[in-house]
Amino acid sequence: MKTSQACSTALSSQHNRLSGKLGTAGIVFMVVAAAAPLTVVNGNTPLALGLGNGAMAPLGFLFASLVLFLFSVGFVAMTPHVKEAGAFFTYVGTGLGPRAGQATAFVALITYTAIQLGIYGFFGWAAAEAMTTIGGPSLPWWLYAGGALVVVAALGYRDIELSSKVLAVALILEIGVVIVMNAFIVLEPSGSALGILPAVPAATGDWGSFGIAVLFSVTGFIGFEATAVFRDEAHDPDRTIPRATYWAVFIIGGFYTVSCWCLVYAWGPDTVHAVANDYLGNGGNMVLDTARFYTGRVLTDIMEVLLLTSLVACILSFHNIVARYQFVLANFDILPSIFSKVHHSHGSPHVSSLIQSASALVLVALCALSGASPLVGVFGSMAGIATVGMVLLMLLTSVATVVFFYRSPSLAQGRVVATRVVPVVACLLLTFILYLVLGNFTQVTGLSVAVSSVLAVIPIGAFIIGFIAIRESSKRQLDTLVGGEPMPEQAAH
Repeated sequence: MKTSQACSTALSSQHNRLSGKLGTAGIVFMVVAAAAPLTVVNGNTPLALGLGNGAMAPLGFLFASLVLFLFSVGFVAMTPHVKEAGAFFTYVGTGLGPRAGQATAFVALITYTAIQLGIYGFFGWAAAEAMTTIGGPSLPWWLYAGGALVVVAALGYRDIELSSKVLAVALILEIGVVIVMNAFIVLEPSGSALGILPAVPAATGDWGSFGIAVLFSVTGFIGFEATAVFRDEAHDPDRTIPRATYWAVFIIGGFYTVSCWCLVYAWGPDTVHAVANDYLGNGGNMVLDTARFYTGRVLTDIMEVLLLTSLVACILSFHNIVARYQFVLANFDILPSIFSKVHHSHGSPHVSSLIQSASALVLVALCALSGASPLVGVFGSMAGIATVGMVLLMLLTSVATVVFFYRSPSLAQGRVVATRVVPVVACLLLTFILYLVLGNFTQVTGLSVAVSSVLAVIPIGAFIIGFIAIRESSKRQLDTLVGGEPMPEQAAH
C-alpha cells in the first residue's frame, strides 16, 4: 500500500493543481445552488403532488433524502482515500479500476452538460415569459439564454471564491423567500388557498404513484455530489468535504420536504392532488399563486425575479463543475492538456472554463436553430438524460465503495457499518430508484416513448464507450487512483 500511495503522491505532484480556501459554507453554497431549490419547489413539487401520491408526496422527498444520506455515508468514508479532485470518476476509479473510472467520467460529463443545457432552456423560457407578463417585447428564448451565458462565462473565468460569494447571496435570497411563504402558510388554516380557484376540483381516489413522487424528488438533488469536485480549492478537504456533503443533503432534503408539506397544508390534504393536476393540465404556477394568496403581490413579484436568479446560479454551479471535471480529466491524459491550464492570478481552470462556455454557446445555438421548445424540447429532454446519469453515477460510486473496502479490510476496521453495511443498502436503494426512473421516464421528459428511450440510453452508452476507448497513457495515470493493497503491476510503477 505504501508503494501505491507513494506513486499516487508522485503523480499528484506532477499534475496542475487548483488552489483556494473554500470552507464548508462556501462549498455548501456551490452545491445547494446547483440544486436550484426555488426552481425545484416551483417545478418538481407540483409534479410530485399531481403525478405522484398527492398529500403523501412529502414522503417522497423524505425518502430521497434518506437515500442520499445513506449514499453520503460511504462517499464520506472513502473521501480520505481519494486524493484527486473529480468526484464520482475518481471514487469509481479508486474502487473499480481505470476503465470504470474513465467510463464514469464520460457519464459525468454527459450528465452535467445535459442539465446545464436544459437549465439554459428553462431560463430562456422563464425570462421570456416574465418579460411578456410585464408588457415587454416578445423576444426569442435564446437571447435571454445568451445573456445568462455571458454572465456565467465571466464569473466562471475568475477565482472560485467570487462564484461562491455570488451564489451565496442568490441562494440566501431564494431560500429566504420560500421560508417566508411557508411561514405564512403555517399561520393560516389548512385549505384556505382553495378560494383563489374559480372552482374547486373534486378530490380523486387515485392518488398516483409513490414511485413517481420519489422520481421527481431525486431529480431535485442533481449536483449535490460536487462537494468533492472542489477538493483542491477547499481548506482542509479531508474535513471540509465530508461536512459539506452532509450539510448539503440535510439542507436540500429538509427544505424540499418542508416546502412540499406546506403546499399540502395550504391547499388541504384531500384536494391538493386534484389542485396540482389542475395546474399541470391548464397551465399556471401553483407555487406563485399560493405565494400571492398568502403573502401578497410584492413577495410574489420578488419570487418571480429570484426564480430567474436561481436558474442563473444553477447554471453557474454546473459550469464550474464541468470546467473542473474537464481540468481533472486533462490531468489524467483523458482530455488534451490545454484543459489543465491554471490562471496565474485567479487560480482558476480558465482555459477549461472558456472551452466550456464555447461548447455551451454552440449547444444553445443548435437548440435555437432546431426550433425545439425551450421547456419541453430542451429542458425536458436534457433533464431526462441528467436524471438517468446522476442515479447511475451514484450507483457506480456506491458499488466502488463496497469493492474498495472489501479489498482493503484494514481500512474498514472499526467502521463496518459505514464502510460495508450502509454502502450495500445504498446500492440496493439506488438500483430501485434507477428502476423507477427508467420505468417512468416519459414523466420526466414529457416526450414520446420512442424519443425518451433514445435519451435514456445515452448515459449508458457513454459508460460503454468510456470503458472501451481507454488509451494506455490514461490507464497508467488512472491506475494510481487505486488504493488499498497494491496489485503487483501497481508496485512496479
